[in-house]
Amino acid sequence: MSVKITAVAKQLPKYYRETKDIIPFVKVWMQGQEERFQRKVIKLFEGAGVDKRYSIMDPEEVFTATTFEEKNNIYAREVIQLAEKSLQKSLEKANLNPTDIDFIITVSCTGIMIPSVDAYLINSLGMKQDIVRLPVTEMGCAAGVSGIIYAKNFLKANPNKRAAVVAVEAPTATFQLEDFSMTNIVSAAIFGDGASSVILSSYEDDQGPKIINEAMYHFYDATKMMGFNLVNSGLQMILDKEVPQKIADHFPEIIHPFLEQNALKISDIDHLIFHPGGKKIVQTVEDLFGVLGKNINGTKEVLRLYGNMSSATVLYVLERFMDRNPAKGERGLMLSFGPGFSAQRILLEW
Repeated sequence: MSVKITAVAKQLPKYYRETKDIIPFVKVWMQGQEERFQRKVIKLFEGAGVDKRYSIMDPEEVFTATTFEEKNNIYAREVIQLAEKSLQKSLEKANLNPTDIDFIITVSCTGIMIPSVDAYLINSLGMKQDIVRLPVTEMGCAAGVSGIIYAKNFLKANPNKRAAVVAVEAPTATFQLEDFSMTNIVSAAIFGDGASSVILSSYEDDQGPKIINEAMYHFYDATKMMGFNLVNSGLQMILDKEVPQKIADHFPEIIHPFLEQNALKISDIDHLIFHPGGKKIVQTVEDLFGVLGKNINGTKEVLRLYGNMSSATVLYVLERFMDRNPAKGERGLMLSFGPGFSAQRILLEW
């Protein structure tokens, strides 16, 4: 019995701006800072590899002093709508009804909601009353892949069932107006908001790439490299500048043993479905894969068009490959990094 990914669909928020149109807001925000520092920040935004990003708020709201409560209320209101629309789209792609889903996983780390998003989806879409729920919060950017791993394990133990993984994120709700640290600035330059939903199935007749294997890799003594601090003004980003080097140092252990477990080498992989964490991380991984004769052009394009949407972003990359209908027998490697610090991997075969 195999588990397959049958559909992926994204949903974007209603607000969007090209980076060139955000620069004037950044300049106003930076007033009062040393001029050399201001020029450095503008250059960082312009060189972040993000041409456009979407948001649950318009720029005026983002660059306005709002409380944690106000930002989180906007987050809760908007992510419910984004999650519902993305799930509806993925169900339509798979020719399914909401009542066909037996297991729902919702992942989000950019706001706080109790009950979680899945509870609202069950009500608004009229899903099964005995559906199994799993909300995931603390896995950060890796949670899109993590959610698929959890769904796969549920379906492997339950033949003839279907699962939905819904990743919905709004990093703009975590922007800290009074924080002029490079971490907050880099975060603002690379992140955007968005949602994506994945449908998985353990029905033999359902079509889609099979999940051949999956694994997690945990870095020791790296818990402070990525995540959030919970402060009075909201969720304050933690992003260590050493993350790209940490990935590079561990890259051989992350990639090669996992493939060897499946009697494969990197040359056997046709599609690299990598989470675009940011320009520096993308460049690091691109260099590492480039030496192995592979590219991550799809990843760079998603970063350019949407920015880093935390857990949802790798699913945007996955959707691009799914929509191309790869040939039978082609293989894909999903890879994402997140707080912990950890790497999440999935091996797919069409």
